[in-house]
Amino acid sequence: MILYFSAIGNCKYVATRLTQATEQEMLSIADCIKENRYDFADETVGIISPTYDWGLPSIVKEFLEKASFQTGYLYFIATYGTTPGATGYMANKSIHGRGIDAYYSVRMADTWTPIFDLSTPEKIAKYTKNTEAEIDSVIHAVSQRQTNRHMSPCTPAFITKWIAEPIYNNKVRRTSHFHVEDTCIGCGLCAKKCPVQAIEMRDKKPVWVKDKCVMCLGCLHRCPKFSIQYEDKTKTHGQYTNPNVKV
Repeated sequence: MILYFSAIGNCKYVATRLTQATEQEMLSIADCIKENRYDFADETVGIISPTYDWGLPSIVKEFLEKASFQTGYLYFIATYGTTPGATGYMANKSIHGRGIDAYYSVRMADTWTPIFDLSTPEKIAKYTKNTEAEIDSVIHAVSQRQTNRHMSPCTPAFITKWIAEPIYNNKVRRTSHFHVEDTCIGCGLCAKKCPVQAIEMRDKKPVWVKDKCVMCLGCLHRCPKFSIQYEDKTKTHGQYTNPNVKV
C-alpha cells in the first residue's frame, strides 16, 4: 500500500512508479481524509510527501497523527527541491504505535514559486536531471526492504521545529497572500481541487474562506489562465505540474 499527498503531481508520479514496480495499491491522503479512513494494514506501507518549509505539509502531519499502520515494513519518501529538511524526523514523530523503518528522498522541481523560478525548461531541468535514477534507487531499496535510520540529505530537526515550522504555520499558510487577476474565467477548478476546501466560488470568482490552507499552491499551478498569484513574484516564475501524471 502506498499513501501519497500530491498537489502538482510530483508525489503522485513517485507513487505511480512504485505501484507499477510493486503492484501495490496507491491511495491519495487527501481522499483518505475525506473518507475518514485512517487504519491501514498491508505487508508493506509507503508514505510519500512533498517538503514544505523543510518540514511536512500540515495535511500530511495531521493525517499521520491520526493514522494507524499494521505492517511489517513502513517507509517514508520525501520529494524536495532544495532539501528534504527534517521531514523524516517529523513523520516519525507524528506516527503513533511504531517507527518508520526506512527513509528516502527524491529531488524534483521545487514548486514554491514565490522564491524559485520554473519559467523555462532549463530551470526545471536543474532539479529533475537525476529524478528518474533516484526513483529507480528507491524502488530497488523498497523491493529489498532495506532499512536505515535517517534521510539523506537532511537538516537538523531543531531548525525545522523552532524556525521553519513556525514560519510555515504562522505566516506562509495565510491565504491573504493570494490574489486573483482579471484573466480568471471562473472555471472553479481551484475550488474543486483544494485539498482542504479553503476556496469557494462566488460570482464566478475564487474566494478563500479559510484564514489558512496547506499552501500547496495547487490552485496557482493548475489554473488554466494562471490567474491566481501568491504575492508579487509568482507571475514571472511560471507554473509547473508534473508532466507524467494527471492532477
